[in-house]
Parts: sequence; C-alpha cells; structure tokens
Amino acid sequence: MPGTRNTGVLALGGIAVAALLTVIGHLEVNDNLSPWALTISDFAVSDRGGVIDVAMVVLALATVALLYGLRRTGPPQPGRAVELLLGAWVSGLLLAALVPTNEPGTAMTTAAYVHRYASVVAFLALPAAGWLLARRPDLAPAARTLRALVVLSLALAVAMIWSAYPGDRLLIGLAERLLILTEVAVLATVALTQTRAADRAAGVDHGVVVPGKRGVTA
Repeated sequence: MPGTRNTGVLALGGIAVAALLTVIGHLEVNDNLSPWALTISDFAVSDRGGVIDVAMVVLALATVALLYGLRRTGPPQPGRAVELLLGAWVSGLLLAALVPTNEPGTAMTTAAYVHRYASVVAFLALPAAGWLLARRPDLAPAARTLRALVVLSLALAVAMIWSAYPGDRLLIGLAERLLILTEVAVLATVALTQTRAADRAAGVDHGVVVPGKRGVTA
C-alpha cells in the first residue's frame, strides 16, 4: 500500500513542520507575552498572518492527508463519523487561522467569538475522532495509546474551560498548549501506525516463495 504509506509520511511531515513553525512563532513575538497566561491565539494575533497562522493551515492539510489514507484502508463504519469529526477539526483550524481573536486585554469582537467557537469545535471533534479510530482493526496496535491520549485531552479541555471561566484564566496558556500537544499526538500516533502497517504489508507482498520449501519466503 504505497499510497497509504505516502499519506502517513506526508501527515507526519506536516505535523513536524507545524510544530516547528509554532515554536518559531513563539520566539518571534513580543517578550511581554507570557505563554503561561496567554493562548496561542493571543500570540498569533500579535503577528497576524505570521508563522503560527501558517502552522495551523499546515496542520489542517496534514490531517487531510491522513484522512485520505484512512479512507483508502478503513471500514465503512465508523468511517463516516470519523470523516465528519476530522472534517470539523480541519474546518475549525482553518477558520481559526483565517479569523483572528481579539488583542489581549481588549473587548471581544464578533470575529473573536467566531475564532473561539471554531477552536472549541476543533478541540472537541478530534478527541471524539480519536476514540472512534481506536476501534479500527488496522489501528489496533495503537488503540490503547489513542484512548489514553483522548482521555488526557478531555481532562485538559476541562482544565482549560475551568481556567477560562471560574479560574480567571489561571495558567490558561499552559492548559491550552498541553491540550494541543496531546491532540496533535493523536494525529501523529494514527499517522505513524498507518505508515508502519503499510510497511509491514509491503514486506509481506514482496516475499518470494522458495521452491520446495513450503511456507518459507525469502
């Protein structure tokens, strides 16, 4: 399955590039911005159209590549639900990249609310997709890891919601970054498992039967 392997590798590459761009985006912003107290969106709006926005688009495209590979190899169910959830994740990322939040310390605008709820949809859709993906036979080797990452991401989402409302934004930046790291780990786990499965299948397909030696391949 060379096509499936290619989509897995492409997804992994996109995830790596998005991570690198995000780190660069944090290093380039004003030193007065705190990653513990401010969200990634707060950093992105200070450098509108900068590398963090590009990183979100790259991550969305990496997910599209991963979804294409999943469609080629996956069962009909829960394939449809997974496609819808991953589509919501991709749409949320792209919308959040295109529509900025408000500057830190200023009043929320309509665009800021659109950005916020697009992010919420994305953050909730990916764990749900990860839980369903853990049920797929081709991802069975990573099922336990996927479920653990999903549970952790939901716990971090609750922590972020608490921080955003009753917690007076206490360490909201830290909670969000841990949440994003965990959710991206779900994508990376699926892509890596998909790539390894394709490699194993290719190895079997390329086996050569040795004449006179039943069941022996070279």
